[in-house]
Amino acid sequence: MSLPTAYQEHLPSSPQWLNKGDNSWQMTASTLVGLQSMPGLVILYASMVKKKWAMNSAFMALYAYASVLICWVLLCYRMAFGDELFPFWGKGAPSLGQKFLTHQAKVPESTHFFKNGTEEASTTQPLFPMASLVYFQFNFAAITVILLAGSVLGRMNIRAWMAFVPLWLIFSYTVGAFSIWGGGFLYHWGVIDFSGGYVIHLSSGIGGFTAAYWVGPRLKSDRERFPPNNVLLMLAGAGLLWMGWSGFNGGAPYAANIDSSIAVLNTNICAATSLLVWTTLDVAFFGKPSVIGAVQGMMTGLVCITPGAGLVQSWAAIVMGILSGSIPWWTMMVLHKKSTLLQKVDDTLGVFHTHAVAGLLGGLLTGLLAEPDLCRLILPVTNSRGAFYGGGGGIQFLKQLVAALFITGWNLVSTTLILLTIQLFIPLRMSNDQLETGDDAVHGEEAYALWGDGEKYDPTKHGSSSKADEIEVSPYVTGARGVTINL
Repeated sequence: MSLPTAYQEHLPSSPQWLNKGDNSWQMTASTLVGLQSMPGLVILYASMVKKKWAMNSAFMALYAYASVLICWVLLCYRMAFGDELFPFWGKGAPSLGQKFLTHQAKVPESTHFFKNGTEEASTTQPLFPMASLVYFQFNFAAITVILLAGSVLGRMNIRAWMAFVPLWLIFSYTVGAFSIWGGGFLYHWGVIDFSGGYVIHLSSGIGGFTAAYWVGPRLKSDRERFPPNNVLLMLAGAGLLWMGWSGFNGGAPYAANIDSSIAVLNTNICAATSLLVWTTLDVAFFGKPSVIGAVQGMMTGLVCITPGAGLVQSWAAIVMGILSGSIPWWTMMVLHKKSTLLQKVDDTLGVFHTHAVAGLLGGLLTGLLAEPDLCRLILPVTNSRGAFYGGGGGIQFLKQLVAALFITGWNLVSTTLILLTIQLFIPLRMSNDQLETGDDAVHGEEAYALWGDGEKYDPTKHGSSSKADEIEVSPYVTGARGVTINL
């Protein structure tokens, strides 16, 4: 019986090694991850901040997405996944040539050997071209930088941010990615990070917290009163983030296989559990459910499951959801108010709690709960297993802890050095006048055509002098001033 035409080899565009199903899923997963950033986090950030910072917050995410892509194909992909330069860094080179992009994907470039010199696991060769892999990994790099931006919204100088994005990608993100995913020393040691709990979330949380320290706080008035300008639109952004996470974790096996299905199911189970636990705690301690709190709980669940999404059983995903809905809740709602350090650093959207704490928690729990049979489906290092499954699994927890310390230390130091260097040429924080006004001063644009909350009144924009007596201040407005038009 002959193969259907769709599965036959058609050179040169469909070589023998190409699996159209795997390639289709990889490009779909890449797009889902891309939608998490653009427009997912663009919408989430723009609606979660105070009205006067909506445009600036959206632009920071939009700029980062575009900037990372160009840096990624010019240099950074091969720094993260190419030939080894150091045990923690790859050799940078462009990923733009036809000969490179049309060949079968290969990741990482290095092979893992036993101590006696025999090969333990060769490099993975997914059944799709390098172009699909480069684009998939770009979306991971982009969302990491955009998540970091959540810590410095509402005051970071936009020119400083534009310089920071490529520098942080080069000197911080690529190091973590190569070390754990690209064939670096942590990869060969057997550290487990299924889809970025350490490479993406712990690094963005630590990097964001460090950046928030060096950039400085928002205005006192903004710190004390920073209501979201559109909660319903915030839910739309959160929904894109949640649904896109199926591509985030489901694309990590580089194939439309059994492990991909397990990862997608576990991702959604953990997110739902975490959301419910966070909401329950809000009701128990504050007397009412919070929509913003539910979004935070969703986020911590998605982050926590990421390091072990395809490696833990679904009952373990529920356990991880319970812990991710409660431990980050405690650090944000209780510990934050008692800690002098946490109070001193103005982390605008609490990225430290939702990503650093949840990412660390997920990585450590993976070291306990990773199931041996599931590990054999995908992990290159043989006999990988969580500590709860015995057979030498206890060492896995130690590996996870050491990797967390490395990612934390590297991001703290590299982020500090990058920002101190930028500060020599560009102020990291906006001027007080810009901070008072917001979007109108920084971009000359506004998210909403209403006067108030930082915007300076301009009669050429808000009405002629002949209409002046039609405008009076509403006695019912508290906080930021608004206007009432008598028709």
